[in-house]
Amino acid sequence: MNNDAVIIEENSKPVDRIWRGKITFVMAAAGSAVGLGNMWKFPYIAGENGGGAFVLVYLACILCFGIPLLMAEIGMGRMGRSNAQNTFRILRRESGSKGPWGVVGALAIVTSYLILSFYIVVAGWCLYYLWITVNGQFNIPGQILDKSVTGGMFDNLLASPQTLIIFSVVFLLITFGIVSSGIKNGIEKTVNWMMPSLMLILVLLIGYSIRNGDFSAAVHFLFNADFHKLTLNAIIVAVGHSFFTLSLASGSMITYGSYMSAKSSVVKTSLAVAGIDTLVALTAGLTIFPLVFEHGLEPGAGPGLVFISLPLLFGDMPYGQLFGTIFFLMLFVAALTSAISLMEPTVAWLEQRFFLSRTRAALLTTLTVWLVSLGTVFSLNIWDNPMFFGKTFFDALDYLTANILMTAGGLATALFCGYCLKEHQLEQMFGGNRAVIVPFRIAMRYVVPLFVVVLAIGPI
Repeated sequence: MNNDAVIIEENSKPVDRIWRGKITFVMAAAGSAVGLGNMWKFPYIAGENGGGAFVLVYLACILCFGIPLLMAEIGMGRMGRSNAQNTFRILRRESGSKGPWGVVGALAIVTSYLILSFYIVVAGWCLYYLWITVNGQFNIPGQILDKSVTGGMFDNLLASPQTLIIFSVVFLLITFGIVSSGIKNGIEKTVNWMMPSLMLILVLLIGYSIRNGDFSAAVHFLFNADFHKLTLNAIIVAVGHSFFTLSLASGSMITYGSYMSAKSSVVKTSLAVAGIDTLVALTAGLTIFPLVFEHGLEPGAGPGLVFISLPLLFGDMPYGQLFGTIFFLMLFVAALTSAISLMEPTVAWLEQRFFLSRTRAALLTTLTVWLVSLGTVFSLNIWDNPMFFGKTFFDALDYLTANILMTAGGLATALFCGYCLKEHQLEQMFGGNRAVIVPFRIAMRYVVPLFVVVLAIGPI
């Protein structure tokens, strides 16, 4: 049986794995988009690049670039009803176009797989800090915390391959357990309680921050529109974050879209997902920064803020152990919902390409991802010397996925939708809503490629 015959057979099968409701799909897709970057990266880059001015540019990028590409991936997935690689092949065949477009879908699957391999290591940090916070490591009587102490804790974590492996494996096994249980019994049930739980945790934490932190300073940091800081580099940062925060070009949204009901609106769903993603990022900033400013800490970006600065507060503030536990639980939940969506494209491909059971496909993915993740683990300690074009294994993998594979995948997806898909396919994608087709085509042909080019040349 040739590949086209396999594609036709798969596409003609009745789809028994459909999200039970519209809200469920929104929760799943939003869970994919909401990740660790929302919790520590977006608030910082917004504050450092003009606050409200940056937020306005970011929202414009989301509307002009992120949402159209999100609509494209979700819509393609629903039409193809298959894995990312087959979706491109199916739609290419139906459009009568030529070219190896299946390669684009294959690269998206590879991208999600590689990202998952280092994402589980970083997520393992969150799980480790949740564990030591629950056990009161930052609240030992008589212990005086300063940055040398909390920084030493973080350095010791990175220097210990055994600890990194243990917690990344635990996180990976949890992800495996959910994904291997299936769409309805695993992923759907999980996101239906995890995303509302994440929202509830954010509400609890922001209430605590309003009561115990400098909330006005945080609002000023995030929303004061300082257009003098809105440089060309700030605009490029906004473009980049609007692209990466929505899990685009990684096969996740195409795969999740393949389980989407035909009755759901691609446009409304995409708007809802982008809205939740942005709301979570802003709320996370209003949770963290009131406490940071109240205690005179620097709002440093990335892991330094979360794993070095904030533990100082947990050891000093009222109910710090409880607050710290809830905070790292929030990070764990955000990381887990994203990891699930990163594993799913590979599992779906293995199921359909090699006719494996879901359990075997998930197990094979888990075992091989763990092996690749060891490169990231060891690059943080025993292999910390630059090995690949002046980068460590971890940094090289991060650069490859973010700057090359995702950028190329986003551009190829836009060109495919803009020039290959026919009128009747776009009508099917948008449920007969012809008013969307013209602006969507303009976005795919001109706007999105322009944004991707800006993103590509930005780091140069």
